[in-house]
Amino acid sequence: MDECPRCGGSINELSLGDVSTVMCSRCGFADIPVEHQPTSEEVESWRDALNRFYEQSADR
Repeated sequence: MDECPRCGGSINELSLGDVSTVMCSRCGFADIPVEHQPTSEEVESWRDALNRFYEQSADR
């Protein structure tokens, strides 16, 4: 991740020990860079995703 997904500015990596994150000095965006890949080809509806979230939250 070389450019900020929010404003297109340059991203700087910050690290402390084994932990690191990225941030944009222009807009303040800070996040951990990840690659999102679907785990299956089946598309989940928003309703099903929210229901799954609520069910998992209720179990805690």
